[in-house]
Amino acid sequence: MTQPVANDFIRDLIRRDNEQGTYAGRVQTRFPPEPNGYLHIGHAKAIAVSFGIAEDFDGLCNVRLDDTNPDTEETEFVDSIVADIEWLGYHPAALLHASDYFGQLYAWAERLVEEGLAYVDDQDTETISAQRGGFGKPGVDSPYRTRSAAENLDLLRRMKAGEFADGEKVLRAKIDMQHENMALRDPVMYRIRHSHHFRTGDEWRIYPTYDWAHGQSDAIEGVTHSLCTLEFDTHRPLYDWYLEHLPLPGDQPRQIEFARLELTHTVTSKRRLAKLVADGTVEGWDDPRMPTLRGLRRRGYPAAAIRAFCTEVGTTRTNSRQNIEALESYVRRELNATAQRRMAVLHPLRLVIDNWPTDASGAPVVEYFEVANNPENPADGTRQVAFSGELWIEADDFAEVPPPKFFRLTVGREVRLRGAYLVTATSVEKDADGAVTAVHATYDPATRGGDAPDGRKVKSTMHWVSAPHAIDITVALYERLFTAAVPGEATGEPLDDLNPGSRTVVTGHAESAVGDTAPGQVLQFERLGYYAADPTVPGLFHRTVGLRDEWAAIQKRQG
Repeated sequence: MTQPVANDFIRDLIRRDNEQGTYAGRVQTRFPPEPNGYLHIGHAKAIAVSFGIAEDFDGLCNVRLDDTNPDTEETEFVDSIVADIEWLGYHPAALLHASDYFGQLYAWAERLVEEGLAYVDDQDTETISAQRGGFGKPGVDSPYRTRSAAENLDLLRRMKAGEFADGEKVLRAKIDMQHENMALRDPVMYRIRHSHHFRTGDEWRIYPTYDWAHGQSDAIEGVTHSLCTLEFDTHRPLYDWYLEHLPLPGDQPRQIEFARLELTHTVTSKRRLAKLVADGTVEGWDDPRMPTLRGLRRRGYPAAAIRAFCTEVGTTRTNSRQNIEALESYVRRELNATAQRRMAVLHPLRLVIDNWPTDASGAPVVEYFEVANNPENPADGTRQVAFSGELWIEADDFAEVPPPKFFRLTVGREVRLRGAYLVTATSVEKDADGAVTAVHATYDPATRGGDAPDGRKVKSTMHWVSAPHAIDITVALYERLFTAAVPGEATGEPLDDLNPGSRTVVTGHAESAVGDTAPGQVLQFERLGYYAADPTVPGLFHRTVGLRDEWAAIQKRQG
């Protein structure tokens, strides 16, 4: 077996298991999402942990859909989960469902009833919850707790047959209503749901709870190490209790908990994300502002960057909130190495070179410059970029009255046009309101390539797009979806901190090569940032991240 490179408390536990011969040295994990929504960035860490550990120990990892709630689960979500895991770069050994085991789970439930370890309760959910008590508050036994095994078995079978209405009865484990761990105060195992299940149809009228299905499904599949996030820490004694009272087909799996991934300026609650979609606050689950893997992918986040970030965050037993700028830093690092460069202007201002030459017919001459597609990767080659006497530049690159330390274009100042010529602004055109609509300039023919033969220096290099050769593009610019670093910290409701200006759409111009961008491909628009071509809408680009590494700046301030 190849020794794992990573070191953390989970891998240390597995090494000890292997040294002691537990599970005969076998390692099997699983990722068990509920198919009631789309995967988000928090799931990415859980996926990376379960699949990564299995890979490190030459084991296998399955995906098991926890489809125990027919009211909220759909095939659409199953398909999206499978596709997102594959996109992230992981390949499950098998795709399984908790519903595969409904028959075995029910048989085991009857066994517990027969052994006096489970009973049918006629009380409603609110009463059961109240009787559980709380920390330091004793629980109250259900008046139905002393039913005979025969009566409980009869009622359970009638529940399964569909004789009772939703909520009329539940099956509970009989453990200890005074236990200090609330999870062991006679938890519910089955509830009645007269609902159509997307896989089993109308076969079942009772459905297992997560706690009843989880450990048993692990055992049936042969999972050795059941990796969960920390909120399931208090559920581990119940996980073990169920397994210890059943005739398992193999070794009893071990549940291990680790810290979940939380990011600043981000909400991952499925309920709140669903509300954003339902209210039209975002365009859908794949809106680039959403923390779903679908949204991040559409925004241009590379799967490799997400994997690297999750690895760097590590596996610990302490919950913490990571800076979103750290994730963006990984995205920027990956794209810097892989994204091809192009020139685009998002807030266009016309630049007219008055001394630009014309040909014999009087038409402006067109020159072409060879430009590297990606200076970080010479294998990406070069392209030809057209240059003419009429260009588009960024409006922010010109100031009629320049502020202090403004080194870009202003009347009388010389600047470099990226890879082309040195130009000097001479005058401006304005509209009726006094706004500058065009800048006139002259160029120095001796500076082709951007350098002056006499060695004179300029303080600014600007990007540009040849106006006659430009294509129109639509660009969606994004800010944080939530203004607060910890949404809801002040009010208790994260949606109170929504940023109403989180999306702005502009129309710009780009060099013609941008028109050949493949759907989903990410480009670096020079000096502007990284932009992803929309997968379905031609000419639409989403701002992925900017060029400035905000995380490096944060670390510098903190250091």
